[in-house]
Formats: sequence, C-alpha cells, structure tokens
Amino acid sequence: MKECIVIGGGAAGLSAALTLARARRTTLVVDAGRPSNLTAPTIGGLLGHDGRPTAEYYAAARAELDAYPSVELFDGEAEHAVREDDGTYAVTLADGRREHARTVVLTPGMDYRIPPVAGLAERWGGDVFHCPFCHGWENRDRPTAVLATGAVGVHGALNLRGYTDDITLLTNGAALDGAQKDQLSAGGIKWDERPLAAADGAGTSLEAMRFTDGADLAVTAVLVKAFLHQRSPLARDLGATVTMSDDNLGVEAIKVDAMCRTNIPGLFAAGDAATAVPPSMAAAVASGYLAGAGAAVQISAGR
Repeated sequence: MKECIVIGGGAAGLSAALTLARARRTTLVVDAGRPSNLTAPTIGGLLGHDGRPTAEYYAAARAELDAYPSVELFDGEAEHAVREDDGTYAVTLADGRREHARTVVLTPGMDYRIPPVAGLAERWGGDVFHCPFCHGWENRDRPTAVLATGAVGVHGALNLRGYTDDITLLTNGAALDGAQKDQLSAGGIKWDERPLAAADGAGTSLEAMRFTDGADLAVTAVLVKAFLHQRSPLARDLGATVTMSDDNLGVEAIKVDAMCRTNIPGLFAAGDAATAVPPSMAAAVASGYLAGAGAAVQISAGR
C-alpha cells in the first residue's frame, strides 16, 4: 500500500509529489500527460521559470522526482477510485492495476471551454489566451480583442490597458447596456456587438476576427473568457463537494480548505481543479505544496 496517490501530473500534482517525496512518503503519481497549459509555448509569471518552454519545465520536474526513491510515476489514466470501509483508497489504473493508499491528492486539471467560434481552438495557448497575467506580456503592444460578455467582458477589457492601447471588446451578438458602454468609452476601449464567424490567420497565427456579415477586425491577439469545468469525475465519485461559481465567472471547483483538504477524510485537491479564481502556474505549484504537506501531516498522525 502506498501512503499517497497523486492523480494528475501537472504543476500542482508534481509539486505535491515533491513535497511528499521530501517527507519520505511512498507516493504514486498518476500522470495522463495532459497539463492544462501544455499548449502554451512558454510559462509566464512563475518565479524562476518565467519564459521557460512549458514542455521543458514538465520534463525537468519529473526528472527531479526521479531522485527520490519513494516516488513512482505511472503514465496513464486513473479510471476509477473508491474509499474503502477502513478509510483507505483504491484507485484503478488504465492498465488494470488496482493501487491502494492511505491518502489521495486530486490534481486532474480542468476542461477549458471557450466560445465555439471557428479558429479559436487551433490558436489556443498562443495568440488566443485566457489570462493576462500569464500571457499578456507576450502579447503586449498588439491590437487585441477581448471575447466575453457583460461585466466580465468590460472588466477583462479594462484590465488589458496596461498591456496595449488598442483594445476592442467583442460580445459575439450579446448587447452591452449603457453603463457598460460608458465604462468602455471612459477607458478608451472600442466594442463591437456583431456575431462572430471565425478567427482568421496563416497557420496558427491570428490576423483578424471575422464577423458573420463578412467584415473583419484586424487583431493579432484575443483574450477569451474560458469556462472551467471538472475534467475528471473522480472528485464526485469520491464524494467531494464540487461548487460552481456564478455564471459570470463560470468556474466549477472542488471545495477545499486552506490546507487543500476536501470534505472527505484523507482526500486532498489542488491546482486548477480546486480553485474558484483564475488559475495560474504559480498558484498551482503553491497549492500542490500545501496539499502534499497536508497529506504528509495526516499520514504522520496515523489518521
């Protein structure tokens, strides 16, 4: 029996595993190989790794874990998990193995759902991005659109003013009210309420957003409001509380306390899957550390 199983090999999961490794706790990391930010070419805003190629970061993180004999890495999915009558956990892996552990840390990442506009998905992580703090610097001083509606769209557009002076809010057919238009005007931001047809450009670059009436808006970057939903069913399968923020924020998160504990004894969660605020690499690493430390403390206490 392992002392902990970490389900998810992104920044939060690897951070939790490193913390457990340094506490000399036997740990299995189940890595499906789908970190949420892997489509981004580089990392932004993570101290000590700013601008580092994303794939390189994950390779280095896994290599660090290789130095700790108490950690095992499994490349594949965790297909099922249950809490046994004695309070331990049984996790079924994609190869049919059934592993047992005293604690589990869930870090499966999230499903980022962006508006169904043709051409956006192909440019996701580059010219199309969701977080100005993660990717705004790389897209600075470019003609930029914000694709969102209502107060979230207005806030997102205003927040970009430190990165560029050329900002247009696109509502994709939704109407802005008078107060929202006044806010945008006061901030020097343009807006367009016409429905969108596609994002256009050579290859994966962005050159324009095309409207259904055939007109184009010349932009080379788009900040998109993404709605985040649980990628894995395991949190609900294990009885953890999952909450949904209001419609404007649109984040479906596992509820945890300050030490990343869920409502189920021995079950922790971290990273994108357990945050109700906009996610980031820095936050994922920090929460993974807390979850790993919390699990290690619980193991030491024998509960």
